[in-house]
Amino acid sequence: MNPSSYIAIRSETERICAPLKVEDYIPQPAAFVSPPKWHLGHTSWFFETFLLTDFRKGYKPFNPHFGYLFNSYYNTLGDRTQRDQRGAMSRPVLAEVMGYRAHVDKAMLDLLSSADLLNNKGFMHLLAIGLNHEQQHQELLWTDLKYILGNNPLFPVYSEGVGLESTITPSDGWVSIDAGIYEIGHDGVGFGYDNEFRRHKVYLQPYAVQNGLVSNEDFLEFIMDDGYARHELWLDEGWAWIQGNEVRSPLHWHWMDGQWMEYGLGGLHPVNPHQAVCHVSHYEAAAFAEWKGLRLPTEAEWEVASDHFQWGERWEHTNSAYLAYPGFRRPDGAVGEYNGKFMMHQMVLRGASKATPAGHSRKTYRNFFHPNIQWQFSGVRMAKHE
Repeated sequence: MNPSSYIAIRSETERICAPLKVEDYIPQPAAFVSPPKWHLGHTSWFFETFLLTDFRKGYKPFNPHFGYLFNSYYNTLGDRTQRDQRGAMSRPVLAEVMGYRAHVDKAMLDLLSSADLLNNKGFMHLLAIGLNHEQQHQELLWTDLKYILGNNPLFPVYSEGVGLESTITPSDGWVSIDAGIYEIGHDGVGFGYDNEFRRHKVYLQPYAVQNGLVSNEDFLEFIMDDGYARHELWLDEGWAWIQGNEVRSPLHWHWMDGQWMEYGLGGLHPVNPHQAVCHVSHYEAAAFAEWKGLRLPTEAEWEVASDHFQWGERWEHTNSAYLAYPGFRRPDGAVGEYNGKFMMHQMVLRGASKATPAGHSRKTYRNFFHPNIQWQFSGVRMAKHE
């Protein structure tokens, strides 16, 4: 492991935060959003807890209270602040959190200078998880920043020219896949999370998936055809969700002065009909598919067909529940809480997004969210039976 690679990944998190004002680091407008300051602390806590404590002799935590503040969901590691209270942390101040990052990085670079540790498979495995975990939080940072700033009534600009819009051209063409037995899941080459294993065989009926993603123009037609007002298009829970929360459009869309406007990190702008729709929940994706007389692909269908279409700029909804693959086993210890315990009441998204760090996307990656979540950079691809 080259120490410069560690520094490059850690520095990217701070680069994302660079345009922010101090006040931007604290807000938490919804329970599913984490403040930037918490992301900065949590990713450092991960390295401190999983690597420095066990592998650096005599290491002492930077602050004994930070384990409580920055633990996310690891019950094995003790009590923690509630997720919806992360925005209440006016202290520690930002400067102290940045000092925490510097302290952890210095200690980690000392570890990375040890040839013995670089040959230790257990250490290298945890290091890989830590770096990929940091990259996951970089994507979450983009997502949370957009939600935090997009819920400010002034619609502030994060940075000019930064929008993370998709460039995938929507298309009406289809990719047809023959019936047969296929293998899906991680092949063991390179890094993979535990939920991507084991590789296994699936039988698929003949099907087709659309070459392109659903566009804003497509989704505008759905809205104009009273898509959000027709109960017959919606799953029962989805219908209750849009009624209870008065959802009438993708997240970050606003009807203003007779036109649809969309908030992006570069500011407020008219909805571009030619771009792929973004920030729609599984409920909305399923309702749109019902309206079109089509369906969402399963995650196996998506993975098998993914070599034949362009992907990677929007997490794509599938019609698969997030469940364990055959042969899956949770790792022992705290890392066993990373994925397995969330395999209930969530749906799988496949691909990646414009917010995904370079080299962090692969066709076997299984992202997962509850079906009402809109705030992720999620898009829609249609499928049909052949």
